[in-house]
Amino acid sequence: MEKKKRVSVVIPAYNHERFIGPAVDSVLNQTWENLELIVVDDGSTDGTGDIVKSYSDPRLSYYYQENQDAFNTINRGMGLAKGEYITILNSDDIYTTDRLEKLVAIQQESNAACLFTDVLPISDAGTVFTDPDFGWNIWHRKNRVWFFACGDLYTAFLKGNFMVTTSNMFMTAEAVQRVGKFSALRYLHDYDYIFRMMLAFPGQVRYVDDEQLLYYRIHDGNTLGEAAITGRQQDLEVIQKYMLAALPDKQRRIAAAGTGRLLELRDELEQVRSDLSGQAEPSVRERLHLLLLAIKYKLRKKLHQYLDNFRELMQGR
Repeated sequence: MEKKKRVSVVIPAYNHERFIGPAVDSVLNQTWENLELIVVDDGSTDGTGDIVKSYSDPRLSYYYQENQDAFNTINRGMGLAKGEYITILNSDDIYTTDRLEKLVAIQQESNAACLFTDVLPISDAGTVFTDPDFGWNIWHRKNRVWFFACGDLYTAFLKGNFMVTTSNMFMTAEAVQRVGKFSALRYLHDYDYIFRMMLAFPGQVRYVDDEQLLYYRIHDGNTLGEAAITGRQQDLEVIQKYMLAALPDKQRRIAAAGTGRLLELRDELEQVRSDLSGQAEPSVRERLHLLLLAIKYKLRKKLHQYLDNFRELMQGR
């Protein structure tokens, strides 16, 4: 009987004392027992480290470092991995109990270099978002529909990252060795990595589309901010880069020139519309400032109403 191969699970952790316990439990309670869990604490200032260090399971190793961002934390963890398979779990996500067992079996049957599954979105409290009209579900469903329609993984990824998260990557150690480290992208290092994986192993990246083996946390406090702007800018750059990477040299130059001009035209059109309207569109920062002013105004108005009512009450005594 073949000896069970070891799976190395890397958890990059940062200030997730509320979620790190369930994440660690979801790994240590796997039906696939031959694993090592490497938790790299990226400079947490809350109780994350204390919670991890409270576990006595010999399969768990804990490392602390000064804050270096997620991609560096993952790279360090992968460098420490000794298993034949390497997978990642963000410290606020959760594996289903049989995730590793199922993925090992599929990998051994298919000889895939990298696998990922469908996911279940959950709230901070762990409630699954089942409403089909929930915004995230609409976005994910659209990406899946496109994948099934086009039938090509690489093309489908250009439309959207339906892998969703770094937590969804299950890879052979050999594949990780060849593809290398995660790039220095704060928000889209997983998106960049899956394109590099597909280019390095054509036809050996597999989407297990009929299995939901990961709980992906969508935080209640997520708001529009600078991250949304930076993330979309990185999204644009990743898509353009890997769209061109799939083309022969001659077509690549043509496509690069064409897409570059289209992006310029988009910006020029926005500027022209803004000039014609006579008023520039407010930036995200300006919109936030206006929102805060509106909130302050409403609070002041309610306070004045309260004081007027209080005065009337006192005069009536």
